[in-house]
Order: sequence, then structure tokens, then C-alpha cells
Amino acid sequence: MKANDGSTRRAGPAVVATKATPSAPAAGAESFYRDALKELSNSGVPFLVAGAYAVSVYTGITRPTKDLDIFCKAGDYPRVLAHFKQSGYSVSVEDEIWIGKIHKNAHYLDLIFASPTGTIAVTDDWMDNARQADVLGMRVHIVGPTELVWTKCFIQLHDRYEGADVAHLILKAHEEIDWRRLLSAMDAHWEILLSQLVLFRWIYPSERELVPSWLMRELMNRLKDQLEIPLPKKKICRGGLLSPFDYRVDIEEWDFVDFHGMRGPSDAS
Repeated sequence: MKANDGSTRRAGPAVVATKATPSAPAAGAESFYRDALKELSNSGVPFLVAGAYAVSVYTGITRPTKDLDIFCKAGDYPRVLAHFKQSGYSVSVEDEIWIGKIHKNAHYLDLIFASPTGTIAVTDDWMDNARQADVLGMRVHIVGPTELVWTKCFIQLHDRYEGADVAHLILKAHEEIDWRRLLSAMDAHWEILLSQLVLFRWIYPSERELVPSWLMRELMNRLKDQLEIPLPKKKICRGGLLSPFDYRVDIEEWDFVDFHGMRGPSDAS
């Protein structure tokens, strides 16, 4: 694994993080989460704790959370759901592209194996670059800071924007972010990364140096080169990668082609 300056350092699992400290607002939720983590461990399937618990580990931010986010690979999620069903839990597949749910009474956890649009998939690399932390009294693996930044960059709904989490992760966990791997992961969406890094620089002008200068130069050079080339021939809207519902009007009424290549009203090819 590479450090933020590109030098080699130890892989993720060798780095032990601190304790997660979010609070569950509903009575009995923490007991449900704790039991669910035990069942996940018993399932034998590799998994990662994400969401507010992972953010808490890297930033120290404590905030209430309504659920527990668990990441696993797409090929493993049916096995996890089957294990929980056999253990007396209710399970559901909310969307085969990215999420299932595990329920017991009023409590639930999200079992996530990709981004909502399927653009980002959980892979073995995520497991290889995980960290360890104490979550609800259990030693578990949490999603690595690189992947956490990567996923949160794409959550930009009108009622849920996670840019603050991205900024706080850069501020508090910049030394643990594999910047070259982050750039590689977001290579096709480098403008999203650039926008988040520019925003970080604006939020924390005294901390600009926390983002490697080589990365900013690389992204700025890409932007400079992009200004010299022609526009795409099709009217493309990739906003659905950030918020599928907020950009529906672009596809349905404004004649844009969406990120999946769906034809707009006048694209009659």
C-alpha cells in the first residue's frame, strides 16, 4: 500500500484504528447491532462496518445513527441474507443492484455491496485495505478511509449530502488515505474528486497542504487539457450518479442521455 506521497507502507489491516462512538437513537438498537455483528462473524463471510461508525473511528465525530451499514461483496450478500434468515431474522432485497436489509422488530441494518447506481462495487481490495476497530464492544473490520472517501464523494442528493464527511475524513485521516489508489478508483470521475478537493481547500485554507500537491496538479492539468478538446456529441447528464431522482427531469423532459446510455426523448437512433 502507498502512503499519500506515493511511498510504500504497510497494508491496511496492519493498522489498528480506534473505537467507534456513535449512538443509536432507538431503544434496543445497539443490542440489535451487537447481535447482528456476532451473526455476521458467525456467517464466515468477509464484511466491513461502514457509515457513521467508520466515520467516527477516523474523525472522532460522534453522532446518532439510525442504522448500521455493512459492506460485503456482491457474490456474498445472498449467503449473508440466507444465514440471517435461518437465524430467525427477516431479510429483504431492496435493490439487486446494491442493497439488502436485515430486520428484527423495529431495527434493521443495510447490507451494501455496491453504490446505488452500481458504479462502485465492493471488491476483495476493500477487504485487503480494511482497518480494525472496536464497534459496540467487538473487534471488527471497518471500511478503509480511501474507499470511504470514494463512496461519499458520490452521495449528493438534495436531502443527503456527505461532502462534510469527505472534508472531515481528509482533515483527520489524510495520512491513511492512499491518494494514488483513490485517483485510480475515480479515474473516470476525476472531476468529482477535483470538486471535493477544491471544496476542502476552501473550507480549510490553512490545511491545503494535507492534499498532496502532485494530485492537485494532476487534476488541474486534466482540466486544462479538457478545455482544449471538443464537447461530447450527445447531450449527456451524469447527475444520476450523484442522485438518481434529482436528475430524472434531465432524462425525461430535457432530452439528455443518462449515465447508463438511456435515450432521451429526441435520441431516435
